[in-house]
Order: sequence, then C-alpha cells, then structure tokens
Amino acid sequence: MDKPLILITNDDGVTAPGIRHLIKLMRTIGDVVVVAPDKPQSGMSHAVTISSPLRVNQLKVEPFYKEFSCNGTPVDCVKLGQKVVMSRNPDLIVSGINHGSNASVNVLYSGTMAAVLEGAMENIPSVGFSLDDYSINADFSHVDSYILSICNNVLQKGLSPYLCLNVNFPAKQAEPIRGVKVVRQAQAFWDEEFEERTDPRNRKYYWLTGKFVNVDKGEDNDEWSIANNYVSIVPIQFDLTAFHAIEQLKQWTF
Repeated sequence: MDKPLILITNDDGVTAPGIRHLIKLMRTIGDVVVVAPDKPQSGMSHAVTISSPLRVNQLKVEPFYKEFSCNGTPVDCVKLGQKVVMSRNPDLIVSGINHGSNASVNVLYSGTMAAVLEGAMENIPSVGFSLDDYSINADFSHVDSYILSICNNVLQKGLSPYLCLNVNFPAKQAEPIRGVKVVRQAQAFWDEEFEERTDPRNRKYYWLTGKFVNVDKGEDNDEWSIANNYVSIVPIQFDLTAFHAIEQLKQWTF
C-alpha cells in the first residue's frame, strides 16, 4: 500500500533543529514534502504575502522525500505546498517542532499553529507541535514516541472536519513525561510594554517586552499540563464565533 503523503512546515525556518527532528520522524511513516520558510517567521500568525512575489527554492529531492524553502510566511508555505508543489492534497500536515510553547493565547500569534489552521480550513488533518524550550539547542529526544503515536492516530482514525490539534510538550526534565492530557486552552494573556529607546539620530523607537500572565486556576488546561510534565493536546477550530453570546445580542434593539 502507498505510504501517507505528509506536508511539513514550521515558523522557525527550514534549518531550525525542531523541523529537522520532525522531518526525521515523519520520514519513518510516510512520503514527505517539506515547504518551510527560508528565515524565521515567528509571531506571523495567519499572515499571507500579497504585496511581493513568492518564491520556492528546491533544496533536496530523494526517493519519497522533497524539500523546499519559501520566502513567505508559514501559511504561504502551506498554500504553495498544497496548490503548487504537490500533485495532490497531503494526507497529513504537521508543523513544528516549535522552539517555545504555543499553549494558551499564544496560539493566536503563532505561525506554527496558523499553518495547521490553514490545513484545517482545507479540511486536511493537521497537527502543530511545540516544545516549551526556546533554546536553539533544545533537546527533543523525549517527544519522539508521542509525535509518532499522535500522527499515526490521526492518519488511522482521522479528525473531525475542519479541526486541527495544538500539541505542546514540556521541556526535557530529569523525570520522564508523565503522560498525555487532552485539555482546553488556558485563560492567560501577555502583559505587554514597549521599551522606548533613542537611535543615533535622536529618533525614538520601541521594543516590545512583557510577561506572560496565567490567570487560569484549573487543572484541565494546556498550561497546567505542561507545567506538570504532561503532553497537552488541544483540539482547535478556526470558527471564532462566541455561540454563547448570540442569544444575548439578539435582544438588542437596532
């Protein structure tokens, strides 16, 4: 039987250790096509390129494996991978492994997760993987079995239509990972500030700074899971409708 066709991308760039690790794992279970940014694209969310040309550069072609870089965003990479590079839709889209958590509100800023949301919009089973370690030298060795298990489950059992998964791993610790939690997105936010500086020509400029604030006291969310050495899986959808507010708004007078 034919192997599944897997499209891989990320937002840290095609040379990032996280995506290289993910490529190694995916090549054990399917035919792989990589279309990833040629430079870091963190924090791009669902941005697409509309004001400059997009270019795809072939890096490697081997039996059952093709690798390309793209000068666009992670979402551009998925669109080009699906509609230009590949001759048919992939059976699975995977994004990551991101250097840094994409739990809680971070899912809204993440290029890693925007890529899999783009896949979900095309009704292609898609999974984003992130590690709670921002180091370029992060250790990914403790996540292999979980990534393979999650991907094989998705390939064999599928996902509900227009759904994707946000998977976050705790950083490597002395103790092994305690297990997997299927949970909700934690209620948290970034308390942001802009640090003002002055350039040599006496013009002001700003650097975004801030701290992450978790106000969620529950134990059924992704932030709690990662903090307690569990893998968190959150099912994500791109429909942002607040259904609970519809009836209230219908009572307004217009």
